Amino acid sequence: MKQLVCLVVVFFTQIEFSLAQKSSDNRVIVITTDGLRWQDVFKGMDTSIAKKKMYHHGDSLAIFNQFWDDDLAVRRKKLMPFLWGELVQKGQIHGNRTLGNQVDVANPHWFSYPGYSELLTGQVDTAINSNDYKPNPNTNFFEYLNQLPSYKNQVVAFGAWDAFDRILNEKRAGFPVINGYDVYPELNKDPQMKLISDMLSQSFRVFGDVESQDVFIHFQAMRYLKTKKPKAMYISYGETDEFAHEGAYQHYLGAVHHFDAWLKEIWDFVESDPLYQGKTTILITTDHGRGDIQKDQWKSHGKKVQDSHEIWFAMLGSGVKPMGEVKQGAQVYQKDLIHLLADKLHLNFKSERKE
Repeated sequence: MKQLVCLVVVFFTQIEFSLAQKSSDNRVIVITTDGLRWQDVFKGMDTSIAKKKMYHHGDSLAIFNQFWDDDLAVRRKKLMPFLWGELVQKGQIHGNRTLGNQVDVANPHWFSYPGYSELLTGQVDTAINSNDYKPNPNTNFFEYLNQLPSYKNQVVAFGAWDAFDRILNEKRAGFPVINGYDVYPELNKDPQMKLISDMLSQSFRVFGDVESQDVFIHFQAMRYLKTKKPKAMYISYGETDEFAHEGAYQHYLGAVHHFDAWLKEIWDFVESDPLYQGKTTILITTDHGRGDIQKDQWKSHGKKVQDSHEIWFAMLGSGVKPMGEVKQGAQVYQKDLIHLLADKLHLNFKSERKE
């Protein structure tokens, strides 16, 4: 009997060791683009927006020439060729509400800081009710990873918006959060990274001092990914939201198209590098939705804007079953996504409030 007990203990110890070893090999990348509607992801360009002069700014023909097709499948692939090409074949895309597959924010505010906090902490803190909110008192997933021996000092975040040092509470979390117009002298020891940083600092500030253009954040993140090889990375793009707020539909669609191309670039690198290939799980999503064009609220979001709680997500890579466009009826919340990701990494994450 004692021998049997010992064998059982050894067996389960081996399982736990195997899972821990597997977890330590896993890599994770979370990618967001701000305020990208599920309608655009699943339906492609929207003629009801493109035909409005206030949104097409006198050049609707260019929008139709680049992104329109009568066939929905072709149309959405024109806008996001990687998502509806390789990703749909190898991963999962959730949130097509026309099929009853619903993804929503659970927080009551329906704008950026509360949405990113919900996503990255895996729970809702209703006290976070402003984009100017103080450093997040709730621990986030990447902070948790940075405390694990297998991920320590191998975690990084890049964001176009300068609020991410507060959303991720950089000082407490202990990993670099390069956002907005941040300058990191240590990173600038790399000549290519310094060149990007110099270009960023001297570029025209399209969105003012609080948010950089996505292209600079993308090139910084890719350079870091290729040279530093972090095990956990977060990248947040912002132009989809900025151009929507400006009512510039052609630029909005262009930002979506660029975002999709950057997803492909990240995925192609992951698949080509031995440290990442077969070991990396990628989550792609957004922080909130947008209003209905019929109510002339497409530019806006927030709790007073109907339907802007509606979002979407995609997953790709290690541990992700290739389900394609998920057509089954379901209800998933933004707060669930980081836990779905943690499960793929065999980790048990739970946010803690620290004030």
